[in-house]
Amino acid sequence: MLRADPLEPLLADGRIAIVDGALATELERAGADLHDPLWSALVLLDEPQRIRAVHDAYFAAGADIAITATYQATFEGFARRGIDHAAAATLMRLAVQIAIEARDAFLASHAEITDAARPRVAASVGPYGAFLADGSEYRGDYALDEDALVAWHRERFHLLADSGADVLACETIPCGAEARAFLRLLDERPDVCAWMSFSARDGEHISNGERFADLAAEIGQHPQVVAVGVNCTAPEFVASLVRSARAVTDTPIIVYPNSGETYVPGEMRWTGAATCAVFVDGAVEWIAAGATIIGGCCRTTPADIAALHTRLRTGTA
Repeated sequence: MLRADPLEPLLADGRIAIVDGALATELERAGADLHDPLWSALVLLDEPQRIRAVHDAYFAAGADIAITATYQATFEGFARRGIDHAAAATLMRLAVQIAIEARDAFLASHAEITDAARPRVAASVGPYGAFLADGSEYRGDYALDEDALVAWHRERFHLLADSGADVLACETIPCGAEARAFLRLLDERPDVCAWMSFSARDGEHISNGERFADLAAEIGQHPQVVAVGVNCTAPEFVASLVRSARAVTDTPIIVYPNSGETYVPGEMRWTGAATCAVFVDGAVEWIAAGATIIGGCCRTTPADIAALHTRLRTGTA
């Protein structure tokens, strides 16, 4: 039985839904050492309370949707650290439970929030490239074909589908083959909804060079896809990408780009500057282009989400 769209109530009456911001870079700002292929999933092992604190901060800032710390959490990735299959499954479920508990604690202190407006929890399903930890989620040059990607993702996909999350966030997808693999896995789970969010290299193309509009038109037709969009992408490309998608699909458009800073891989540092004002002004432009679900990715903060919430809900910032 096809499940009802869990995001639709958040978009009622022309409302814009707000996704949270960066998790990993917020953990780093709080002192966590993420210099590891597991990235933010590493914190699940020893300091899960740090993840809870970040979720708490984003809900307090006004986020309608929290994304879990499972982007880099895979059975294969945990196995490289000597963590067995059962323990890896427990850690992935824990990541979802932490977000749910943060959401429920927020609701307990905000009785005025209706069930329809209840914040949602999205279980992050990161791309194959995130496991490789070699930057290929920004290239899409996988050695695996679509069938192999279906097989590689299947067990984690089903585990997260059963985790209690409201929706799956299939994110930072660099190529059409991986998006189609996720669609095939959705076909195995008609009780589950997901959004599909691509990484993009410019205002027209996703990371491997395919046209975003073509994929938005294709992916948006699937009845279990509740939003299609881009994330972990430079903000200057977003408006053009949104306009191209809006022209070919009625499916809600989700965007949560990076802060505008630039990552230097060899030096593992960020350059440039970003401010709340720039992020919020950009979000207003993305909404004008047709986006209805807005948030942030790398280097965005609870302050950015709070400023966005203030602008969207009160018209000031």
